[in-house]
Amino acid sequence: MEWIRPDSPTYDEARKLFNAMIDRRPAVIAKCSDPGEVAEALRYAHNHNLDVAVRSGGHSVAGMSTNDGGLVVDVRPMKTISVNTEAKTATAGAGLTWGEFDRATQQYGLAVTGGRASTTGVSGFTLGGGSGWLERSYGFACDNLLSVDLVTASGDRVTASPGENPELFWALHGGGGNFGVATSLTFKLHDVGPTVMAGLMLFPGEDATDLSRAYRQLALDAPDAVGTALVYLTAPPEEFVPEDMVGKLAVGMAYIHAGDVEAGEEHAKPFKELGPSVDLVSPMGYADFQCMIDDPPDHYNYWSADYHNELSDDALDVLVDSAQRLPGPNSQQLVARWGGAVAGPAAANTPLQHRGAAWVSHPFGLSETREGGQEAKAWVKQFRQDIAPHTTGGVWLNFIGDEGQDRIMAAYGEQNYRRLSKVKAQFDPDNVFRGNQNILPAER
Repeated sequence: MEWIRPDSPTYDEARKLFNAMIDRRPAVIAKCSDPGEVAEALRYAHNHNLDVAVRSGGHSVAGMSTNDGGLVVDVRPMKTISVNTEAKTATAGAGLTWGEFDRATQQYGLAVTGGRASTTGVSGFTLGGGSGWLERSYGFACDNLLSVDLVTASGDRVTASPGENPELFWALHGGGGNFGVATSLTFKLHDVGPTVMAGLMLFPGEDATDLSRAYRQLALDAPDAVGTALVYLTAPPEEFVPEDMVGKLAVGMAYIHAGDVEAGEEHAKPFKELGPSVDLVSPMGYADFQCMIDDPPDHYNYWSADYHNELSDDALDVLVDSAQRLPGPNSQQLVARWGGAVAGPAAANTPLQHRGAAWVSHPFGLSETREGGQEAKAWVKQFRQDIAPHTTGGVWLNFIGDEGQDRIMAAYGEQNYRRLSKVKAQFDPDNVFRGNQNILPAER
């Protein structure tokens, strides 16, 4: 195991997260290659009275994969992956990113719902639920879990599956890193790709209101195999973007069909008939599409999210108005279509509430400067205030910053939270794993 301390030449790089707004200095970073080293790191933290954070991809926008003055269990060295093509399963080390996972499984035309940003870590993403482009076809990433191996606060190695520690297995379907350090996860896979019909279309921002209404209906009419999102963004200075659009508000529509290319082409036609100025929807590698909207590095990020049972005209007006005030060229406002397998039978087997919501809105406030980051944060908070009358009250915790215990309760509901608390009390009674969207252990 590698121990990295503040005097190490690799310390600053090792502590760095994707969100530049998070600048914390742990006392020690333990880079763990196997479960035994994870247990050793946890013993060290206990013996030295250090707070514990757990890091995989480091993509927690709230910075929950690090801390100040504590110990970080860094599982990035655990990058093994084993694909069983006959059983259509994959066992992934906790340090893998979705880009790495997808490249491995796509060699065999297999995939599971993964992060919309390829740099997201597999383990944190999945344990928080796992919302991605394939969710309408195959549910969230957690819905496809077959088992999870983890190390508990006491250093014990446990497996959670339907037949072994089933309550823990249930809790890991959205309960995050509250119960231990995941070291490997086994998923069921599905036939996807390697070539799919996917990509992004861009339209002029002056048509945002009409396009938003048109998208709403097309997304509602699309079959479950189609994953889409409406994206308000500033048109980037890329070769494929018309010069008169660059630097102005644009309306994007992201599209993927999880099935064969021919069906994907057919279902893309209604979107294409809207007449995009830029049309990048074409046959492409699924793994390439997964990298298409990766977050830019070294930016100050503030995000949030809300659920919607419907997108009324008034709700769309709020979205468009907010988009007119995007703070800087890299901020975006995204609305993803849910439904399909998201609200399917698997929904009853997770602690996540409001899975019947039809939409999720997800503002990304980004800036290259700290001052701009504060402006982006204010923009996100203003949007949440404006959109509140049109929301269900539910929230996707992986999409938000540190917004308090009320939002955590809103994600699970009172009954599921109590059940999660009982699991927490069994596997982490002292709340060692509290550097997260924290579930408090039930009192004994």
